[in-house]
Amino acid sequence: MKRVEAELFSDGGNDAVVRMPGRRFPGVLVQGDSLHILRGDMAEVVGACERGDLEEARDSAGLLLVHLDALLARYEAALGEHEIPRPY
Repeated sequence: MKRVEAELFSDGGNDAVVRMPGRRFPGVLVQGDSLHILRGDMAEVVGACERGDLEEARDSAGLLLVHLDALLARYEAALGEHEIPRPY
């Protein structure tokens, strides 16, 4: 393990916006349990597609999109608060 100093652009929480040394732009640090939940949500979409249940796939994908949109909004808000341009 290596210890480094990172810049924190939002409160810690489960999806902190941080910039690692040597990086131009910050990223979102997703905790392991939250990453596992995102993976499970995506697996639900894939499973529904494999079963041909497009309604369930659409609903599951919609929930996943809402979660990802919230992460992106948090990231963009942190960038805006610190006057950092978006990398996209």
